[in-house]
Amino acid sequence: MQTIDPVFEKKIKSTGATTGLLFGAISLVLGIFDFYYMTTMASSFWMMVLVPFVASVIVPIVIAIFFSIDFRKKIGGFWSFKQATTGIFIMFFVGYLVSFAGNLVFSKVIEPNMVDKMETAMVSATTTMMQKANSPQDQIDQAVEKTQKSFEDQKVQTAGKILKSLAISVIVCFVFALIFGAIFKKDKPLFDTPIDELDPPVTPAV
Repeated sequence: MQTIDPVFEKKIKSTGATTGLLFGAISLVLGIFDFYYMTTMASSFWMMVLVPFVASVIVPIVIAIFFSIDFRKKIGGFWSFKQATTGIFIMFFVGYLVSFAGNLVFSKVIEPNMVDKMETAMVSATTTMMQKANSPQDQIDQAVEKTQKSFEDQKVQTAGKILKSLAISVIVCFVFALIFGAIFKKDKPLFDTPIDELDPPVTPAV
């Protein structure tokens, strides 16, 4: 049975928290990039969808993999599945809190019309794409209405919505922590002493 080292457990939690701060800051920057790309740089509907997907999904996963490997190195190179899951969950959750708080400040202070600008950009890109495809006007109107409705829901933020989002995020962070924990766990060998350093067997005297 593996003994629990309080110092080691504390190191896992503290390292997870500090790594999470950096992970959250990077996620925040990527989120802000997504906004400005969608509203000022995207030249087509598909670029408006593809680039933010890469920046907000693919890149964070790659960064999370790198941070998880670096995390394991920082705590000595070995941790059990439970320890890996705990540390990575802390990293993910702290990262989420930093990103959430940063996005909240950004949308309230720097870009108070953030949702409206994204709605305008998405409606314009959708309309242009469907017009180029010679879609009937009624289909274009339906697509625009659907897009506008999805953004209307984002404009109203209540305490209930925020708590629901937080609960969902906790679950998502935990699920990903389980997956990453299973991938990056590395149990410490039962015997740390190399075989060639062990005392040679004693040959009994004849």
